[in-house]
Amino acid sequence: MKEVIEILIKNNKTISTMESCTGGAVVNAITNIEGASEVLKYSAVTYSNEFKIKMGVDSKVIDKYSVYSIETANEMSKKISDFTNSNYGIGITGKLNRVDKNNLVGDDHIVFISIYDCNHDKYYTKEVKVDKSSRSANKEMIVNMVTNMLLDILK
Repeated sequence: MKEVIEILIKNNKTISTMESCTGGAVVNAITNIEGASEVLKYSAVTYSNEFKIKMGVDSKVIDKYSVYSIETANEMSKKISDFTNSNYGIGITGKLNRVDKNNLVGDDHIVFISIYDCNHDKYYTKEVKVDKSSRSANKEMIVNMVTNMLLDILK
């Protein structure tokens, strides 16, 4: 993540996150790097559908595709970018090997990652099968994937 922050600073770009199942793990990785305050505008952990919607995610997208979908992750990444006027928005939703009694649809082992680039109005997405035995290991795997996706986008 250090290289990501350095590239964002060098290019005078900003980033914001809206995370669900990762519970702020991505923003934590960002803020662990010196200089993060120069590029990080805002972060929201939106565990509930209610707060995804309050942050701008269209409830019709959740109703049509479920909260566990790339379409919802795309809404999350774009809405957080729009809300903060950031160059890049990250949206993450999914399940880390756990049944969600409030949202029974979807695979219990899939996480959806979306990075929105507002300058090109483009989404970069990934659907990840989580297979680690602990939540923390799965979160770490997602953080690494997001970091690699950002490096690919920024280079």
